[in-house]
Amino acid sequence: MTKNVKTLVMAALFLALGLVLPFFTGQIPQIGSMLLPMHLPVFLCGLICGWQYGAVVGFVLPLFRYALFGMPPLLTAIAMAFELMTYGLLSGWLYNRSRWKCIIALYRSLLIAMVGGRVVWGIVRVLMTGVAGEPFTWQLFLSGALLTAIPGIILQLVFIPAVMFALDRTGLVRFTRSKAEENQQVG
Repeated sequence: MTKNVKTLVMAALFLALGLVLPFFTGQIPQIGSMLLPMHLPVFLCGLICGWQYGAVVGFVLPLFRYALFGMPPLLTAIAMAFELMTYGLLSGWLYNRSRWKCIIALYRSLLIAMVGGRVVWGIVRVLMTGVAGEPFTWQLFLSGALLTAIPGIILQLVFIPAVMFALDRTGLVRFTRSKAEENQQVG
């Protein structure tokens, strides 16, 4: 199987995971909004498959979930589409541009993507205020982007590196490099 086909299959797997994971937390909406289950596969898709796939999977995932299951609500799905697209794009682009594939590069990519995605989400919500007819205040932004999301952010910062290390051990993803590989790249 060629590399492009493998990448496409992996991206489809992450899309499927994003469709299914919210069912595990969706029975209690407060838990689902706190653990952010759709974010995990989008970050992993961007990191493993590349920014192009991460951006596409991130954008279509909430819209597919809305079309298939009616959740999240349409206006939320639209804002999430842009947020998740930014996650997949930034995490993949920054990580793949890193000189060394290491834990520092991974965390830097994740943290910048998290901030960027939440800023994009806030901008889209402000732009949609006129459509929805409901005000979007600074307090709503802080609550939705940070305060209620703290458990999900912690989960992402623990789970995603653990998955990347596990995939590196199996040989599916090159996450770490040996000292010889690092020296060869530098020299």
